[in-house]
Amino acid sequence: MERKIRKQVTGYRTQDGAGVNLVRVLGNRTVEDFDPFLMLDSFDSTNPADYIAGFPLHPHRGIETISYVYRGFMTHRDSLGNEDTIGDGEVQWMTAGSGILHEEKLPASPRLLGVQLWLNLPAKNKMVHPAYKSIKNRDIEEIGFDWGKVRLLAGEFEGRKGFLSKYLPLNYYDIHLNPNSTAVIKTDPEHSVMMFTLLGDAFIGDALVKEKTAVKLTSGDFVKIKTFAKKAHVLFIGSQALNEPVAWGGPIVMNTKEELLKAFDDLRNGTFLKDTISY
Repeated sequence: MERKIRKQVTGYRTQDGAGVNLVRVLGNRTVEDFDPFLMLDSFDSTNPADYIAGFPLHPHRGIETISYVYRGFMTHRDSLGNEDTIGDGEVQWMTAGSGILHEEKLPASPRLLGVQLWLNLPAKNKMVHPAYKSIKNRDIEEIGFDWGKVRLLAGEFEGRKGFLSKYLPLNYYDIHLNPNSTAVIKTDPEHSVMMFTLLGDAFIGDALVKEKTAVKLTSGDFVKIKTFAKKAHVLFIGSQALNEPVAWGGPIVMNTKEELLKAFDDLRNGTFLKDTISY
């Protein structure tokens, strides 16, 4: 059965961190519809003043943050002792788990283009060991088709395997479509699937989706993506819906208000960081 669009969300311009201009696409208002995807921020600027302030040291608990920097660079540093830079097509995957402090610097470049996704952790995994992993270009397979190509950022695609997440299955594809093309992407019928038009407009399930728009799809085992006169660059993200309560406060996402209050108590009391085991 073909997947169609159940919901479209167009982001709004805002600032975060020390003054980074971005487009917030998913957030508190979309939690139920897009489960288990919590937040999606989009970055697209040729003006370094929009982003070089970066994101100073801050905490996270209960989630995984997955940053895809298609153009430009991001430097990560955290309380586990990790320091790493990704860029021009690479991925940064951080498991906050029981608690981590990290900062993200965004060096000046001709263009910063990418997204950061917050993936919820199941209740049973909220307090797992924090971890960091970078997925470099050498680890990302590109699969060519007559309609374009797929970059396998994580998960599985037509028998090929990329980086596999520990706690929730995540299929993450960067799909490039040529003009006047049609791609048919097979999907796990059990997965919650969303797509994001990073560059250009596309028809997804026969509905027009403008650039910088997220769509949540209905259930099914494939989705059809079409372009006409211009090419398009679309992100496909599929995982398993949790159907669990969400208690969200700033950089921390737990399942109950009591757990959330405990996390902020830990921050105040200096007991937030539970371990320092690296990935």
